[in-house]
Amino acid sequence: MDLALEIVIGLLVGLVMGALGAGGGIIAVPALVLLLDQPPAVATTTSLVIVGITSIVAVAQHARGGRVSWADGVAFGMLGAGGALLGSRVAVDADPGLTMGLFCALLAVVATVMWRRAQVERRSDPQEQEEHRWLSLRPPRLQVRRALLVLVVASAAGVLTGFFGVGGGFAIVPALTIVLGLPMGVAVGTSLLVIALNSATGVLGRLGTPLELDWALIAVFTSAAVVGSLLGERLGRRLDPAVLQRSFAVMLVVVAIYTTVALVVG
Repeated sequence: MDLALEIVIGLLVGLVMGALGAGGGIIAVPALVLLLDQPPAVATTTSLVIVGITSIVAVAQHARGGRVSWADGVAFGMLGAGGALLGSRVAVDADPGLTMGLFCALLAVVATVMWRRAQVERRSDPQEQEEHRWLSLRPPRLQVRRALLVLVVASAAGVLTGFFGVGGGFAIVPALTIVLGLPMGVAVGTSLLVIALNSATGVLGRLGTPLELDWALIAVFTSAAVVGSLLGERLGRRLDPAVLQRSFAVMLVVVAIYTTVALVVG
């Protein structure tokens, strides 16, 4: 039964990540805690490994279609590294009940953001993207105001990644479209690059801690998630992004309610 659950949940995690560039950890963490009986600290670490590896594969798929802004993604990931390390260190010693309670609140916030974003989805063309470019090497140029906004959002996403074991894509994708002016398709691919970098930093921040991971579970879960991400990338190119985001928001509300009830009853 556990094997079937791992495969089904892994596929779902990958589908969401491949299509939206976000949401994998949001699904993985409560599933690992409530359905697969992992302690929150172990579940968030496991989620970082799964989401990180899945993101790498998904990035490769989007890169083939030219939908990854490497400079923006690397810069965003580097700026969020400090937050990811901080969040990871705090999460290891955090009270399990508090961690899951905060996670439920996070689910509600993300659902609201995703629903509203679906109503005002912004699309940019390549020329607009160039006009909004905040960082350029040729010629050297840095827009300080936009750089500060990127620093704030990247740091916040890093903290979320490190503490909750989520990629923070729900914050990264809007930042890439609104602050940096990237087209939605490029923002999704670039978000996956940032998630991979943040996840790697988050895992590094937990090295040396007494957490014991179930590597057999990680192998099955990740394999299913990778397959799901390949399907999700194709799905995301065919379906209306607004429909995908609203569906994801509704799913998050259901997960939040289920998680809250489980915590109260348990």
